[in-house]
Amino acid sequence: MTQPKASDTQTLYATFAERLDAVLAALELEGVLPADTPRANVAVEPPRDPSHGDIATNAAMVLAKQAKTNPRALAEKIVEHLQRDPDIDSAEIAGPGFINLRIADRAWLGEVQAIASLGDGYGRSAMGEGNRVNVEYVSANPTGPMHMGHCRGAVVGDALASLLAATGHEVIREYYVNDAGGQVDVLARSAHIRYREALGEDVGAIPEGLYPGEYLMPVGKALADEFGDQYAAAPESEWLPLFRTRAVSEMMDLIRADLAKLGIAHDVFSSEAELQAAGKPAEAEKWLREQGLVFDGELEKPKGKTPEDWEPVELPLFRSTRFGDDQDRPIKKSDGSWTYFGADLAYHMQKAENADALIDIWGADHAGTVKRIKAAVAALGEGKGTPVPFDVKLVQMVQLMRNAEPVNMSKRSGNFVTLADVVDEVGKDVVRFTMLTRKPEAQMDFDFAKVVEASKDNPVFYVQYAHARICSTMRKAADEGITPSDEALYALSADDLALVKMAAQYPRLVESAAQAREPHRIAFYLYDLAAEFHSYWNAGNDDASKRVILTQDRSLSGARLYLVAQIGQVIRNGLGLLGVEAVEEM
Repeated sequence: MTQPKASDTQTLYATFAERLDAVLAALELEGVLPADTPRANVAVEPPRDPSHGDIATNAAMVLAKQAKTNPRALAEKIVEHLQRDPDIDSAEIAGPGFINLRIADRAWLGEVQAIASLGDGYGRSAMGEGNRVNVEYVSANPTGPMHMGHCRGAVVGDALASLLAATGHEVIREYYVNDAGGQVDVLARSAHIRYREALGEDVGAIPEGLYPGEYLMPVGKALADEFGDQYAAAPESEWLPLFRTRAVSEMMDLIRADLAKLGIAHDVFSSEAELQAAGKPAEAEKWLREQGLVFDGELEKPKGKTPEDWEPVELPLFRSTRFGDDQDRPIKKSDGSWTYFGADLAYHMQKAENADALIDIWGADHAGTVKRIKAAVAALGEGKGTPVPFDVKLVQMVQLMRNAEPVNMSKRSGNFVTLADVVDEVGKDVVRFTMLTRKPEAQMDFDFAKVVEASKDNPVFYVQYAHARICSTMRKAADEGITPSDEALYALSADDLALVKMAAQYPRLVESAAQAREPHRIAFYLYDLAAEFHSYWNAGNDDASKRVILTQDRSLSGARLYLVAQIGQVIRNGLGLLGVEAVEEM
């Protein structure tokens, strides 16, 4: 078989979706369907039960009403056209009007060639049409090194950003630096103690309420080297702003270094302090008042027993109830400072100025603020006359274990396990892949013993081993003088084609994962593909005729090597989206 032309390398499901679309267009010309019938809800996908065929479509089910007929009658018209396609062996109507197709072997073999031709581009698409999507993730307070509580959201956000980029979106990876709250004053005071300690003072135990971690010692030393004892006994008002700025800068350098260990780099770091200094919250308030979305009013009384010191206070309130929230929210405190929501509202308005859609990755402990931020973004869209698509993904915490026992806390950090320590112990790939082996909203245990286990029960090992096994097979074949070739693909068996059918799911799965904002689907798919490959490989242990390398039949062996090489390509592509290396040896 010859290599396909570039125009022939469209993936199989996309090809048959186009062919179905051509059939529906023909039915419009015949008057069976009205002209310009909307087809957005027409699906072309694998049937739930593989025994029903290779491809299923709901076209007759979703278009029958517009055709003013019943689904089965419309399905018969569609099938009449589809049966003329030489790449369709059969088209059958099932149930109330679903259509199941069995695809000719040559079409599946063409998909193997498409994978080879597209290489790293297999699975990528232009679905996003260049839309700019801002993905904000991590955004940990700049008060210390990254800990494992931040890890899962960091991986989910980064993998989602890669997934969107692979499907034709222009992605902005953003980190919001919360450097305007009381926690950074606490950081500055903690750094001042380490500064005095670096000057030789016996500071004793770190006072309650300050950050005790040893990671602030280098910050204190740097300050001592630069300023000597200038601020050792000075009043807090003289050194607090300076120490706050220096400490936040040092912590962000530490956070960037920790994220780099995970292979994560952001495009934009937005400072809350700079946002407020630039008057952005005030601008947001003014704009919202002009839209009638901020008014001066009193907060509702607290539910349940009212505290004795509670009294009504008039505050600027955002009309979040108009957008589904359960109460209107204050954007300022009684002392005139901005509430966290007020600053966050302005921040999201700033993000929306440079993006077509927004996605936030938050810890599950922020669930209570989702409604109000969604209300704020909805208000922004209403005011502009153009909705701003906005999605919040909540990520559950990770429980660290070692042989089923909770992990002890780190002394270096003071009271938590650092991300850097975990990556140093088990490796970036293990951490990243493991974080995507469950839906982000589900609880997760990360057991140091299990994540490095060489077994089928360890997904990252199982997938990487499949790729390493393919690479090993290629090396052995080369030693035998056998090279991959598509010349005898026609000789591949039904068992060989089953592997092709699994690989062919990848492009449509990438698009559906991007649409659903769920990168974990890629990890799930890779595990299933690896399982299919390992089963295919192991069949050769029981039946020599099913082995990939057949010295007695070099032509068939070349075809199987060609097939297996493309399975390796799909695994590499999928792991690349997740930021995981496809190793060649294990």
